[in-house]
Amino acid sequence: MNWYLQNGKESDVVISTRVRLSRNIKGIPFINKASKEELKEVYDKVKEITPSLGYNLKFLSLDDMDMITKQSLVEKHLISPDFAKTKMPYTAVVINDDENICIMVNEEDHIKLQVFTSGLDIDNLLNLAIEIDEKMESLIPYSYHEKYGFLTACPTNVGTGLKISTLVHIPALQMTGNLNKMLNIINNLGMNVRGLYGEGTKAEGDIYQVSNNQTLGITEKEIAKNLNLLAQKIIDQERLARKYLSKNSLKLEDEVYRSYGIFANARRLSEDEALELLSKVKLGTDLGIIKELNDKKVRELMLFTKPANMQKRLGTKLSVIDQEASRCEVVKQILSED
Repeated sequence: MNWYLQNGKESDVVISTRVRLSRNIKGIPFINKASKEELKEVYDKVKEITPSLGYNLKFLSLDDMDMITKQSLVEKHLISPDFAKTKMPYTAVVINDDENICIMVNEEDHIKLQVFTSGLDIDNLLNLAIEIDEKMESLIPYSYHEKYGFLTACPTNVGTGLKISTLVHIPALQMTGNLNKMLNIINNLGMNVRGLYGEGTKAEGDIYQVSNNQTLGITEKEIAKNLNLLAQKIIDQERLARKYLSKNSLKLEDEVYRSYGIFANARRLSEDEALELLSKVKLGTDLGIIKELNDKKVRELMLFTKPANMQKRLGTKLSVIDQEASRCEVVKQILSED
């Protein structure tokens, strides 16, 4: 089963964790300065070494993918929205069957090595990323500076080139009016808070992406330690807020079941409305209020009510209006499955 449909550690609050390493190939200009021939050189080099990396990785050209497939990867958080829309030639992903490893080729940097897991598991993920990175570096020389570390197209990634991010679901902090206080704490600790799909996107369904800001003058282990501490603080604060809400259990149960009732019985649902309702449904499931659902079903609902993955599941292309009715059919399908 793919990682994004699995339960993980602390997954009542932390939906997923991603570890990403930005790398560039020595002697080839950064993407924004590279010629078409140089982009092809990056593409060919990564394609050539892919079989030697192991992990059942496959090299897939973005040119060979339709827009729905590319968007489905965005919805799974495997590639960035900008990468899905890029007109840049010689772009690709290197991905395994479980989709917990996904390398973007010729995105912002020559190589964006990413590994994923559900829930919170930073240390094991970091070890996996370093293992793959060392294999790649033995086959392709990286751009590296003795003083500054790994050289990247964006100055904020120079140094370790490491970005660790957690996707957190914090509805109780929103409902108790403590969300802004928590977001200010995160910002004051020098961390980034972004929307559902990262930079330049908005928060939806009470889901936020939290990642490290500093990559220079700090080690990989220190970044991991800082993110672990911050993630635990967010988890603790969200659970305290949930405990507070549970004191007025009838009010909370009513709010959760109203959302579940609309979600399960609606005849038309927009993507935004589905996500907002699902936020309360997930909260109710995690607190044991909604007995009809479990974590796996909630994860399926979160994925397959998104436009591209819904269309992939149904095997048909749909207009935005048709998607609203089909979304309700998909919800009923998932709810009725054993």
